[in-house]
Formats: sequence, structure tokens, C-alpha cells
Amino acid sequence: MKMWSGRFRQPLDPEFEHWQRSFDFDRRLLSHELAASSAHARALKGAGILDSTELIAILQGLERIGEQAASSAKSLADDEAEDVHHFVEKQLVALIGDTGYKLHSARSRNEQIATDLRLYVRAAIDQVRADLAAWCSALLDRAQQAGNVAMPAYTHLQRAEPVLVSHWLLAYIEMFLRDTERLADCRKRLNVCPLGSGAVAGATLPLDRRTMAADLDFDGPTANSIDASSDRDFVLEFVNTLSLLTLHLSRWAEEMILFSSQEYGLVHLPEAYSTGSSAMPQKKNPDLLELTRGKCARVIGSATTLQICLKGLPLAYNKDLQETQEPLFDATDTVISLLPLVTGWMKAVEFNYEALQHAAQSGFMNAWAAATYLVQHGVPFRLAHEQVGKAVQMCLEKQCELQDLSLEELRSVNLKFDHDFYDCLKLGSVLAIHDVPGGTAPARVKQAMADARQRIELSREDVHAHA
Repeated sequence: MKMWSGRFRQPLDPEFEHWQRSFDFDRRLLSHELAASSAHARALKGAGILDSTELIAILQGLERIGEQAASSAKSLADDEAEDVHHFVEKQLVALIGDTGYKLHSARSRNEQIATDLRLYVRAAIDQVRADLAAWCSALLDRAQQAGNVAMPAYTHLQRAEPVLVSHWLLAYIEMFLRDTERLADCRKRLNVCPLGSGAVAGATLPLDRRTMAADLDFDGPTANSIDASSDRDFVLEFVNTLSLLTLHLSRWAEEMILFSSQEYGLVHLPEAYSTGSSAMPQKKNPDLLELTRGKCARVIGSATTLQICLKGLPLAYNKDLQETQEPLFDATDTVISLLPLVTGWMKAVEFNYEALQHAAQSGFMNAWAAATYLVQHGVPFRLAHEQVGKAVQMCLEKQCELQDLSLEELRSVNLKFDHDFYDCLKLGSVLAIHDVPGGTAPARVKQAMADARQRIELSREDVHAHA
């Protein structure tokens, strides 16, 4: 029996009936639907609609449905169920008889799906944040293993200044810690309960909405019944955050692809996450990294789908909202499958520390340190910049580095240059001069790694507190 068929006299067109069903994809919401239905059943008991015997029968029936689904995927096979709500009602009535029909008193599928999706996104956020903590920990472990090895930092894909390898990896940790903070913010906003909102105007029975919210670990009930049944901001916000997260992963993957090429030679691809060529025997291709870039496009596509789906909808519920579920599920599945893989890749990758350290000491990446030397000797920076630029030009003509110029050659540019200038050009000195919070001076990076470890652990503890 349909949940809405009373006023209809003609059956649905068979093709339309099959086409409009959502059970094939919203069945994944079953555990959330059962939890929300249990909370609603207890509220019906409080409102005097169910007696104790009926409540026990309904709760036990819902529990049995969950057990059957967990033990056998075949129990979820139903060619007639329109959606997960219809499926649960059918199964419940089959188990306990007509008492099962009482469960739908004073509620609507509009509020049910809104509740189920909030429960789903909340759980997904906790999973992604836990995976992000593991990913950031892997990055931080590699940063600590790198010690004081340096590498070139790039701007415009040109060598700019030397930095510690650990400082470079910490830059990615900052990106992903912002992602986990955005997810935590999203979780706070979504954690209100639509149950009791009815179809659009609110429940028709005096249900205890605060108790239902507390039963499901929500912070409280939603404030407006019209908004509650039609709001999908939390879905869009979550998937937008996932799109930014995968954008960060894509940037990381692109840099690793570049650095693993023979032209850079700074990273050795782990074979466990690479494949070869069917034509060229020598090839080792960065498949995980390339697919990571591609998955970013997929998640951004899901976010775009959600925006376009929602942009023209009047209040309140419209069947268009059914189309928000698959982009949500796909984006979530993509990220949850991806994060453990990139974590494994980061644990397995080999950095070519010798090549990194060598690359950090060529290409005039000590030029700003040279200009700073003149500034510390009273030369205005703009003049110091110009004069060191002339020294660089002199090196280009001689095919050497700044430290290879004689003191006489340097003094032809500025008489302030002296013997101590050569010490300021050494890699250790160039790194140490960036001695500000957030800089690459070794002492600052050591502190930054300790701070990052603490922030990762705090994030992990926050996730565990919701478990």
C-alpha cells in the first residue's frame, strides 16, 4: 500500500513509478531512519497516541528491521518500496501488524528525510574529521622525520627561497586543519532536529520536540517548521567543504607529481600506489596522485549540482530535493575512500633528501639574505635590492653563485660588503634569518610542529567526544 494513495483512483504509470523511486539510493539512510522513528515513537507515547505495549512492539520491530539489514543485504531488496520511509513502514507492519501504521501519526516524510540527512551528514563529518586527523598526523610524522633538511620553496614555479622540508609539509597541515575546522562549524549549525515539524506547519499532536532532539543527540529542535522541511544548507555547506578539502588534496597531488618527475627528482613514487605503462616498460606512473586530482573535479561537480538544484526552489518541500541526495552520497563516498589512500601514500613515499638539500643551495635563493645583509649595514632596502640584483647579473655572466664572487667583485657593487657576508649566504644562515612566527627558521618550525601536533590531537579528541 502506498503511503499517499487514498485520494487516487488510477495507478501510477509503471515507468514513472520506477523512475521516481529513491529507495535504491536512500536505503543507506536506514539506520538513521530507524533511530529517528524510535524517537518519534517515544514522543507518540508521551502524547498519548501509543500505549506501552504498542510502543514496545514498535521499538522492537524497528530494532528487528535493523538487525535483518545488518545480517543480510537481501533484506533490503524491495521492488515496491518508494523510499526508505515506505520500506520501514512496510517492514514494520509485516512484523507487528496494523500497530505499525500508528508510527506515522503526526509526522511527514518531509521532516523524516530532513532528519535522516542531518544524522547522515553529522556522522559523515565525524568520519571525515577522524580521517583528516590521521592524514595530518602522517604529514606531521614525515615533517619530523625530515629534520633540518632544506628544499627550494617556489613562487611562480620558480625557485624562490630555501625552506625546511618540514616547513613545506606544515603548509599542507594548515590547509587541512582549516578543513577540519570548517567541518566542525558545519556540524554545529546542522545539529538541530526537524522532528515535529510535520509536512510544513508543525506537528498536529503535542509532541515533545526537545526530548526527541535529545534522544538523537541534537542540540535542540529546529526553530521554524517551514525552514526545517526545506533546508538543505547543511548538505550544501558540507559538500562545499568537501570540495575545498579535495581542492587542497589536488594541489598537494599536483606538487607531488611535479616533484616526482625526472626533471625535479625530489620524490620517489611508492610502487604500492603507482602503476606502469602497457607500452613502455620503464614507466612508473603516479596513478594515485592523478586520480586524486580527478576526484576533486568530481566533488566540485557534486557541489555545483546541489547549488543549481536548490537555487530556484520556493518554500517549502519540493520533490526536487530528492536530487540532493546522490550528490551528497557520492561526494562523501569519494572523500572517505580517498583520505586513507593518500595517508598510506604519504607514509610510503621516499623523499630524495640529498637532492632536496642540494637544490636548496643553488639558483640564487640566498639573494634576499644578501639584500638583508646590506640593510643591516644601513643600506635602504630598495637600493640593496637593486645592488644584489646587479651582483646576480654578474653571476649569470660568470655562471656562478653569489658566494662564488670575490670580495672585490662584490665591492664594485657596494663597499658595505665585507668578509662576514659569505657566512650570511650559507644555507643555515639563510634559514635562520627567517626567525619570525610562521617562518622557516629551525627553532620556529620545531615549535610549529609541536603546535600542529596539539591541534591535531584536539581535533581528534573533539571527534571522539561525539562518538
